[in-house]
Amino acid sequence: MQYNKPPISFSDQTARLEARGLEFHNLSHAAKCLSNISYYRLRAYTYPFQDNDNPDHPFIVKVYFEEIIDLYRFDRKISQIVFEALEKIEVALRTQIIYQWALTHGSHWQIIPSLYRDPTKFTIQLNSLQTEIDRSNETFIEHYKKTYTSPTEPPSWMSLEVSSFGLLSQIFCNLRKGQQKSAVANHFGLNDISILENWMHCFSNIRNICAHHARLWNRRLTAHIKLPRNPQNPFLKNTKIYPYKLYAALCCMQYMLNNIQEDCFKSKLLTIMGECPLAQEKEMGFPTDWKNENFWK
Repeated sequence: MQYNKPPISFSDQTARLEARGLEFHNLSHAAKCLSNISYYRLRAYTYPFQDNDNPDHPFIVKVYFEEIIDLYRFDRKISQIVFEALEKIEVALRTQIIYQWALTHGSHWQIIPSLYRDPTKFTIQLNSLQTEIDRSNETFIEHYKKTYTSPTEPPSWMSLEVSSFGLLSQIFCNLRKGQQKSAVANHFGLNDISILENWMHCFSNIRNICAHHARLWNRRLTAHIKLPRNPQNPFLKNTKIYPYKLYAALCCMQYMLNNIQEDCFKSKLLTIMGECPLAQEKEMGFPTDWKNENFWK
């Protein structure tokens, strides 16, 4: 079937939403909002309140356009505090990974093939790292290239400083298990290395969602997070939660933040969660009694 839907004006977009049953306090203001936040972007926030099996997509609950905008803004706030928290986690992970391997294997450990499990992945990852180094305009990278001729690659504390979180996650997962890997996991209160590998993969995906301003609220995450069975520090009592929903990831983020003594994320999350009734905590995987957990107090 060929796509043949024509573009329509902002005022026509509000008229279409109104015809489908969405309520408005101010139509002209709504059209102004749609001139800055696209109709298609907002569709992700109206979707749960519509009959999407019906080709006309009528609204099945009474909801106002302004409430949809509040939900959109709530999602942006969640994304902002998650992104900020992940920045702290990423920096701490980067620091620990570089430190643990450099102490044992020297400044350029990242280019030693024997440290990695899969030679093919190692080659691909090293090429990707070189690409990120080549396109970096960091002063310390340029200084290394001008000053030193061997090795051609900058040391790990420079090279991995300019790598993406996703690539850092891939490199860590490909490193052989041993004392260094256990030390990194222990730093974050984890006994199981595979849990940290899973968290890094999940967190890098969530970071990309936030960085590209995509919807985080009610999203079914493609990377399912694993909960630790024997964490070194206090964690959730109720672990019967959805591994593909945001709440599970937030819990694991908070656990890591507790271990690097960063506590402002919790208070910000608790504040934001009460700001938008339409957000419906269950849509993000929050249990009804989540605030009763000592972990969140």
